[in-house]
Amino acid sequence: MALVALAILAVGLAVAQASTVESSARREFLKRLVAAAIERTHHSVRYVPGYVKIPYPGGDVPADTGVCTDEVIRAYRAVGVDLQREVHEDMKQSFSAYPGRLRWLSWRLDANIDHRRVPNLMVFFSRKGETLAIANRAEDYAPGELVTWDLGGNVPHIGIVVDHKSGASGRYMIVHNIGQGPRMEDVLFDWKITGHYRYFGPGARKTLGLVR
Repeated sequence: MALVALAILAVGLAVAQASTVESSARREFLKRLVAAAIERTHHSVRYVPGYVKIPYPGGDVPADTGVCTDEVIRAYRAVGVDLQREVHEDMKQSFSAYPGRLRWLSWRLDANIDHRRVPNLMVFFSRKGETLAIANRAEDYAPGELVTWDLGGNVPHIGIVVDHKSGASGRYMIVHNIGQGPRMEDVLFDWKITGHYRYFGPGARKTLGLVR
């Protein structure tokens, strides 16, 4: 019995150590993602929402153009995650889970645009990342998390929570592009929040409904 107890203890210690290593790696990933998002605010980007044919994988619209999703895509790409490829591959496997057919009357994959649509990213992050609670307390939103909004009239928007706080409200700021290029602003509760996620890249363990 003593040997069995020791074996169980050893397994428990190994699991705890692996969990600690995983948590540390995830914290470091979010730290790098936040730094990449903030770095984007130093770029001049014209808000150009049109359809553009781009290479696959690793494709991007011209560097001086883009919309809100492009800033999320670029921040993730800076830390080694290609959302164009990840979204495309998941849509190939589960196309019916995505809103394309109803929202855009699209019946086929399109690697030029699929990952650049906020509703598609919402589905992807909920499937491959962590879906967090939509809360009305600022402290429930942490750096590295993704937030989506409805700007009104079913117009979607997305941004990244970063580790700079507003001097006026004390809230973490958001890096987003709502028309004036990538900016860091205190806009968390400016519109109706429709989604709240964390995504650590392909291969990360998926946890549904996680609430801190």
